[in-house]
Amino acid sequence: MAQKTVAIVGRPNVGKSTFFNVLAGEKLSIVKDTPGVTRDRIYADCKWRGSTFRIVDTGGIEPDSNDIILKQMRRQATFAMDNADVIVFITDVKVGITQTDNEIASMLRRTKKPVILVCNKCDRVGDVPPEVYEFYNLGLGEPYAISAGKKLGIGEVLDAIYDKLNILQSEEVEEERIKVAIIGKPNAGKSSIINKILNEERVIVSDIAGTTRDAIDTYFENEQGKYIFIDTAGIRRKNKIYEEIEEYSVLKAKNAIDRANVCLIVIDAIEGVTEQDEKVAGLAHEAGKGIIIVINKWDLIEKETNTLEKYKKQVYDKLAYLKYAPIIFVSALTGQRLNNIFDLINQVNKANSLRVPTGMLNDVIAEAIAINQPPSDKGRRLKVFYITQVAIKPPTFIIFVNSKPLMHFSYVRFLENHIRRQFEFKGTPIRMIIREKNSKDVD
Repeated sequence: MAQKTVAIVGRPNVGKSTFFNVLAGEKLSIVKDTPGVTRDRIYADCKWRGSTFRIVDTGGIEPDSNDIILKQMRRQATFAMDNADVIVFITDVKVGITQTDNEIASMLRRTKKPVILVCNKCDRVGDVPPEVYEFYNLGLGEPYAISAGKKLGIGEVLDAIYDKLNILQSEEVEEERIKVAIIGKPNAGKSSIINKILNEERVIVSDIAGTTRDAIDTYFENEQGKYIFIDTAGIRRKNKIYEEIEEYSVLKAKNAIDRANVCLIVIDAIEGVTEQDEKVAGLAHEAGKGIIIVINKWDLIEKETNTLEKYKKQVYDKLAYLKYAPIIFVSALTGQRLNNIFDLINQVNKANSLRVPTGMLNDVIAEAIAINQPPSDKGRRLKVFYITQVAIKPPTFIIFVNSKPLMHFSYVRFLENHIRRQFEFKGTPIRMIIREKNSKDVD
C-alpha cells in the first residue's frame, strides 16, 4: 500500500522543525531562531507502533506577506497540505493565538482533512497550562500540549497521528529506489531541473543565491524506474560563507552526497566549469559515487560545427579526474534532453554496483599485461600476480604484486582504463589497492 503522509505546518518560528527532528530521530531540518529558515518541504520516515509513515516539514506560513520567498514558502506549504493524509498544525502557547494562526486554521478547515492541533513550548511537566484552552477557539478540536525542545508530550501526538491514519501494520516494503543527489554551485539550475522533471513547482526556484538551504528529498517514478532526487544547497567557496546557516547547508550538501547512489553535477553552460565546480565534483568523486555531469542552459549557447564536442573537451580538460563520467547537455527551461537523464542514471548506478568474477578479472589483466609489459627499475621488473574485487559502490580492486614501489601510478591507470573498457564501468570511480603478496600493507 502507498505510504501515508503527515504534513507539519504553522506560522514561522513556532518549533515545526524541532518537532519534525524529534519525530525523524535525527537532525534533518535546520533549527534556528531566524524566521523562514526552513523554506522547502523536507521529508523523513517516522516509525510508531510498528508502522511507518512519511512526515513533511514545511516553511512557515505568512498568509498576507508579499515577500517573494515567503510567498513561495506559503505555496510549498499548500502543496504539502494538498498531498497529506493528516496535517499537524503547530502553534506557540507562549505567544497565544495570533491573526496568522486564525488564518491558517481557516485554510486547514477548508482542506477537509484530519488536523491535529499542537500547542508547542509547554515546557513544564504536570498539569496542562491554562493558556492551552484558548486554542479551542481555533475550531480544530482538542489541542495537544507538548514541548518539542524537551520532548514532552510527543507520544500522545504520535498516537493521535496513528489513529487518524489508521495505518495497517502489515505495510508493503517499498522497493529500493535509486537516490540521486543534484549538486553544484548556487544558481546552476538544480531546482529548476527537478521542477521540470516533475512538471510541478516541487522546489522553490528564484534568482536569489542560496534559496535552497536544506537537502530536499523528492520521490519520483516513471517507466524507467523509481528514484529519490535529493536537491541540495549550492556549495559556495568557503570565504563566501557569511551565515552560520549557509555553512550548515554545505554540510547538508555533503551529507546528501554520502546518501546518494548517483550524483548529478550541474554546471552552468554560460559560465563553464569554475574552480568551485571542480571542488563540488571532487566531493562526489572522493565519496566514490556514480557521477553524471549535467551541462544546464544549453539552449543559451550559440551553436557552431562541433560545438558540443569542443565543449566536452573543455569540461574534461578542467575535470581530468572525471573522464569516466558521461556528460549530458540539457535545458531546464525547455526540457531539452531531460528524459535522457534517467537512462544514464540507471546505467551509472548499475556500474557503481557492478561486481566482476575473479576469473574474468584475471583474464583481462593478463590481456592488459600482454599489451603493455609492467615497468622495471634497476633490472627488477614488476610482477602482477592476480587481482580480485573486494567491494562495490565504488568498485574496489586489490592487485597483488611482488613490489609496490615498482607499481607506478601510470601503470595503475593503464590497468584501470583497460578494466573500464572491458566491463563498461560508466560513470563510476574505481579504487585500485596495491598490495605486496603476503603483505598486510594496503595503499
